[in-house]
Amino acid sequence: MTISVLFVSTGGICRAPMAAGVFRTFARRGRIEHMFDIDIAGTFDGHVGEAPSLLAHEVTERRGYSFGAGKVRSLQPDDLARYDHSIAMDRTNLAAMRWMAPAGCTDRPQLLMRHAHQVGATDIVDPYGGSVADYERALDLIEKGCAGLMMTIVQALQKSSGQGAAP
Repeated sequence: MTISVLFVSTGGICRAPMAAGVFRTFARRGRIEHMFDIDIAGTFDGHVGEAPSLLAHEVTERRGYSFGAGKVRSLQPDDLARYDHSIAMDRTNLAAMRWMAPAGCTDRPQLLMRHAHQVGATDIVDPYGGSVADYERALDLIEKGCAGLMMTIVQALQKSSGQGAAP
């Protein structure tokens, strides 16, 4: 069984690849990377075909996460039906995703920070054009959101396989 996760940000060059790198690393550390198909996309097509932001890459790898993102692509309506988890970085991304989602799929996209409600943040502010500190702040939230998302998915898998909750 493969679980597909799509991380979506505005241009797809900062927050989405950072989140994909963090999530992929968490899966690898848990020895469950083989269970996931992880991808990124942007709601704005101005960076299609570009590599992710160099600062996003540097900040993410400096914390020990594998970055490994390919070229940026635009979010497509069928992505929102195809992926098990379509994850938005902020409410603007979420609104765009819900607007373009096929009928019956408008409730599937969700905010990453929904999985880290204890943090008290809803949006991960776009660091594009900002300083290293802006990227670090975004990564702080991404780490918490990805940890919560991973926990949500693992608990759902355990429940569906009859293993109960994690210790």
